[in-house]
Amino acid sequence: MILFWYSVILFVSTLALNFYLLIGFKQIKQVSRQPVMDNPPPLAIIIAVRNEEEDLEKALQSVCHINYPKHRLIAVNDRSTDRTADILKDFSLRYPKLQVTTIDTLPDGWLGKNNALYQGYLSSTEEWMLFADADIVFHPDAINQAVGYAVKHEVDHLTMLPELISRSSILNSVFATLSIMLMIAMKPWEAKNPKSKASSGIGAFNLVRRTAYEKIGTHVRIKLRPDDDLQLGQLIKKEGLRQDVLAGKGYVCLEWYKNLGELGRGVQKNSFAVANYNLVQAIINVLNMLLTVALPMPLMFIFGTAGIRIMAAIMLVSHIIYMMIVPPNKWWYAFMIPFSGLFLAWHFLKASIITVVQGGIYWRESFYSLDMLRGK
Repeated sequence: MILFWYSVILFVSTLALNFYLLIGFKQIKQVSRQPVMDNPPPLAIIIAVRNEEEDLEKALQSVCHINYPKHRLIAVNDRSTDRTADILKDFSLRYPKLQVTTIDTLPDGWLGKNNALYQGYLSSTEEWMLFADADIVFHPDAINQAVGYAVKHEVDHLTMLPELISRSSILNSVFATLSIMLMIAMKPWEAKNPKSKASSGIGAFNLVRRTAYEKIGTHVRIKLRPDDDLQLGQLIKKEGLRQDVLAGKGYVCLEWYKNLGELGRGVQKNSFAVANYNLVQAIINVLNMLLTVALPMPLMFIFGTAGIRIMAAIMLVSHIIYMMIVPPNKWWYAFMIPFSGLFLAWHFLKASIITVVQGGIYWRESFYSLDMLRGK
């Protein structure tokens, strides 16, 4: 009887959520369909860079060739120990709009990336600022069209859903499940609704007015948050400022992680922060992931009656339809949802326990204690 009602609840909620997500995605406009501005406002593009030699050249090639006449590119080299400094120097000699700022020491009470972005802000004067990651490949018109959209619609903060590109099909299938979970939690299509609490912040593309950024207190307010992009979006929304989201398919692209191992290590940085460094909340999040993502279809197919198995089959078909409709997913990613849910739940739990045991997190060769992260 417990399995029956569990199956019924998951059956109804799965169909409803897949339909809800498809409707939601249809409301997000594509940046590729926005017009190019002839005279865009001055813009500072601020990129935090630390040991990015593998991806930096490709990213800089794209951002140094954008269709945006009045812009300045500020690359903040945060204590890099690889060839990053040499790459930045080479590009700065060839592209006069590239300004390189070097950080040699990390101030107490700051995460490296947050401090680097803040220092980039201090080096700029432009009213519009784009905070972006160092591995993003931009279409030449992407930034122009995004700023044009923000100006036309009087938006204070605009984010972009990037196209995730990976050489691993298995990793792409996990991304698809993770994307569903993030979209359910964030509801990015609701970010523009002033009556909704939904907000959006994406490290790949956070375009913000200087006045709005200063109104929320800049990165000083979130200097110890590994999930600084999400926190930036939340602060913007809480201040009653206008926010919106575009889809960047084909226009804003990145290889987020190269394999499952990298994804697992990346989760260790952010997952406990999402639970506000509360172990009980983290365990609740993991249980929710197991009960709603990883276990439903396996339990229903293996232990269910004929009726329950029919419900599971319909759920699977709805997932297949969803994956076929939402690019760049492939239909067979639907069969990977239980594995993806189990993989993510394990790494969320592992990250939380390791953080508690070692008393903090290691990120980019720096250690940040739990007391520091909690603001004590």
